Amino acid sequence: MPTVSYFYGIIIVMYLRSKEHNPPHIHAITQDFDAPFSIETGEIMEGIFPNKAKTLVKEFIIKYQKELKEMWDKEEYFKLPPLQ
Repeated sequence: MPTVSYFYGIIIVMYLRSKEHNPPHIHAITQDFDAPFSIETGEIMEGIFPNKAKTLVKEFIIKYQKELKEMWDKEEYFKLPPLQ
């Protein structure tokens, strides 16, 4: 599970596509929560996540949507800068 970024106590990871299901998504993890977020929409796909953290994850996805989609498609992971 490659870590793509880390900011404000939120870890962003992406699992290998061949071992994961579609649609393209990332997982956002905090101390108490782990939820998948759609790369296409930035919305949480299932489960619960704190509202402020959910907003930050969506902002991150929108900012790096192109890069996240490329990582998903190519299964080549790299670090992305955190939100500031």
